[in-house]
Amino acid sequence: MATDADVEGASERDGVVANLAAVKGRVAAAAASKPAPPTLLAVSKLKPLSLIAAAHAAGHVDFGENYVQELVEKAAAVEDGVEHLKWHFIGRLQSNKVRQLCGVKRLEAVHTVSSEKLVAKLDGAWPELQPGAGPLKVFVQVNTSGEEAKGGCEPADAPALAKLAAAAPNLQLEGLMCIGKYSGAEGDASPDFVCLRDCRDAAAAALGVEPASLGLSMGMSHDFETAIEHDATHVRVGSTIFGARPAK
Repeated sequence: MATDADVEGASERDGVVANLAAVKGRVAAAAASKPAPPTLLAVSKLKPLSLIAAAHAAGHVDFGENYVQELVEKAAAVEDGVEHLKWHFIGRLQSNKVRQLCGVKRLEAVHTVSSEKLVAKLDGAWPELQPGAGPLKVFVQVNTSGEEAKGGCEPADAPALAKLAAAAPNLQLEGLMCIGKYSGAEGDASPDFVCLRDCRDAAAAALGVEPASLGLSMGMSHDFETAIEHDATHVRVGSTIFGARPAK
């Protein structure tokens, strides 16, 4: 006989699957005029593996985590037989956590590379901890809003940091990333998205590549459709899929 907890758990899993389908529909609609839809990262921080498993069973593969230790524990708990699941690290990264992060199975990309030191640390640790895996995908994080509480390099420094990441033999520069201002006088994060796109264009010019060859990781639950309007290639949606999070 199913317990109340079993029923509640099944309802929560069903809710995640329904929310995920709704968000994917919104992403597709927002990207209808774009060459391709962005990659949707289901941000699962502080959420149990059972809900990640429900989303994965529904066909989703890309998951975002903000805390290194939580990601390490979740990745270790995922069965080896699970195919195609990809982890994206999207939280602030401290240099003393780089080796832990680089040991994570199925680590697809690090979206928060904000300094020369992190480039060097990741470039050194990745081949040691993931031998034969090929280069680690990275995004340069830019502090487009200038808020002290947020990580990221200054916009003017983004091209040089992008060049450094692109030159690292064990890293693959995927693009640039920002966290838009949650609220402001303008009512949305469009200025941040415009700033990141300008930084992407400047980085592409410095690298001698087409701007479209570099991704834009931007947009969250409250503004991902606006980010897609500004050419986001990766959007990070958590609470709209998984529900409100408990306190850390």
